[in-house]
Amino acid sequence: MTLEYLQNYWWILISVLGGILVFMLFVQGGQSMILGTSDPVRKSMIVNSMGRKWELTFTTLVVFGGAFFASFPLFYSTSFGGAYWLWILILFSFIVQAVSYEYRSKKGNVYGTRTYDAFLFINGLVGCILLGVAVSMFFFGAQFTVSRGNLLDTGSPVISQWASTHGFEAIFNWKNLILGVAVFFLARMQAALYMMNSITDDTAFFTLLKQKALVNGGIFVVFFLWFLAMLLTATGYTTSLNENYSVTVSETPYKYFHNYTHLWWAGVTLLLGVVLVLYGLLKTVMSTHYTKGIWFTGIGTFLAVISLFWVAGFNHTPFYPSLIDPASSLTIRNASSSEFTLTAMSYVSIIVPFVLAYIVYVWHSMDRRKMTPGEIETTSHKY
Repeated sequence: MTLEYLQNYWWILISVLGGILVFMLFVQGGQSMILGTSDPVRKSMIVNSMGRKWELTFTTLVVFGGAFFASFPLFYSTSFGGAYWLWILILFSFIVQAVSYEYRSKKGNVYGTRTYDAFLFINGLVGCILLGVAVSMFFFGAQFTVSRGNLLDTGSPVISQWASTHGFEAIFNWKNLILGVAVFFLARMQAALYMMNSITDDTAFFTLLKQKALVNGGIFVVFFLWFLAMLLTATGYTTSLNENYSVTVSETPYKYFHNYTHLWWAGVTLLLGVVLVLYGLLKTVMSTHYTKGIWFTGIGTFLAVISLFWVAGFNHTPFYPSLIDPASSLTIRNASSSEFTLTAMSYVSIIVPFVLAYIVYVWHSMDRRKMTPGEIETTSHKY
């Protein structure tokens, strides 16, 4: 296996994990609906329905971050070490999520369930939007520079330097927020579709969830199409890697449009993903009692996300463009681990299908029995 082959393999694996993570964000989408629900039984159903899956989402986030760190460490050090305010807010929101599920219904809870409900809402809102912002930076860039020679500076061996705002500028970049808002409403739509599949014996709640799926899905479509329009008309970079790992960069108008035409299989994957998401949504809202929409939108989301990762990293495209110094842009060629490290990790990655099979088994076991209002009112084992 050559180094180039290993780099491609790990970028594909990263895209798969990213696609799974974005799909699993329906947990955060459901949490964002808690504060808007006044009925205590329905609120408890939302919390416990999402509570069945929150650990799977958290685990996927950790695996995604760990795989990125191991395979493309220069991205990890540049992004996490420089834009730390962005990542600290993301990580903090997931920490308060874990605490909330653990203590929300515990006896002697001095803060009350409302406090933990607010924490869950914060994770649902902040987690989705800021993860969308982080992914958007793959296309619209970030304010950093990379100087590999700094490793020889014993006083400050720091390779990457970031703008003085350290990630705040990315959060308030309107282009990044377009994708962040799209991810947020996608998560809310899929949360409604998931609860329609996992909760039974409440016709009125089912109707309400159908309305939420339609409204949130419609908003998602608007923002996602806006993001696609910006992406396909954006000027990007085309790179070539020099012997010293420096990058020669040239601006390319309509770069990502050309990527989709050159990488035709990525374009087909994106189109199929969009069709599946629209089919799952429309089939649900136009049917009297259809509960399988989550599977179509989930698979569609996965396909659309991996397609975006492919055009972000392949075809001589920097997956992390630098707005300050284009030559500092990160590619899958100059930001990866060594050939030895990627080879060793490739053998470890063989266990990934077994992990996915375990997740599927756990998912099926949890959802084998549908949740009902009566169960929520009588059981003592709930979040």
